[in-house]
Amino acid sequence: MSALTLKGPYWVAVRQHRTVLWAVFALVGLGLVAVIALRVLSGDRDADRMTSPSSYYGWEALRLLIEYAGNTLLFLPLLAGAFVAGPMVARELESGTWRLALTQSTTAKAWLGSKVLVAAVVAVLGSVALIGVYRLGWSNVSGSSGLHWADRGPYEAAGPVLVGYCLLGVALGALVGQLVRRTLPAMAVTGLLTGLVLLVLGVLRWSLLPVVTTTAPYPGPGPRWSGYALMMDTGYLSSTGERLSEDACFNPTDPAAGCPADLNITARYADFHPASHHWPTQLIETSILLALAAAVLYAAFRLVRARHP
Repeated sequence: MSALTLKGPYWVAVRQHRTVLWAVFALVGLGLVAVIALRVLSGDRDADRMTSPSSYYGWEALRLLIEYAGNTLLFLPLLAGAFVAGPMVARELESGTWRLALTQSTTAKAWLGSKVLVAAVVAVLGSVALIGVYRLGWSNVSGSSGLHWADRGPYEAAGPVLVGYCLLGVALGALVGQLVRRTLPAMAVTGLLTGLVLLVLGVLRWSLLPVVTTTAPYPGPGPRWSGYALMMDTGYLSSTGERLSEDACFNPTDPAAGCPADLNITARYADFHPASHHWPTQLIETSILLALAAAVLYAAFRLVRARHP
């Protein structure tokens, strides 16, 4: 039992921030209770809810909860990073209380390591638990408006990429907290940097895997794809193989006129990501985030070693 007992700076880190730990547990518990209650009320995924008002309202309430939860969980990495940067690192450097740890036979590297390890464990366990709760509700409403697997919010909240972003936030907090050394500015900078990574990778993620292209002869029915696919581009193909945009044949005076003969249109095309690209994209993006987190964390420990050998 004694091997499982926290000692030294790890015990201090948990003791100092136990309120936040209890808040994480409470958030997971409340979310789980709400999702289970609404799932029971909404009934089976394929049930005919028009014949049961309680089932319809339960399903709609669950859909709204999951929609807002997905958007809210986007801020979890920012909060994790800001908390590490501010209350856990910068505040102690700003007030000088970190020196007390050094008088207890603890090195500066061990002091920072205790902060990072405690924050990382809580971030991983908390985000994994929240992903599980989210997926429990999302599985009953996925595919509805705003809850497609590739939408911003559901994509991050329903897979391991959220864990990667949280760990990157922790690493950025450990580095920025040392560089800024003031609580509120460190929290703001870390939140901005984490949010910037979220935005950049959100733009680039659908370039990580090649799109699937399907074509269909023109004139005739357009190309077909699964309703769960993420559409990237559609348009026309000329006889030379040149791609033309979807509005190349649009005639404002006669919308039903079709494509002009001089364009030599022979087919229509569609570029899309099938639903099977969800998990490979998640794993690739998570790997990128873990590599970034490792690099930032390495820089953070190099900095603490350089300043406090």
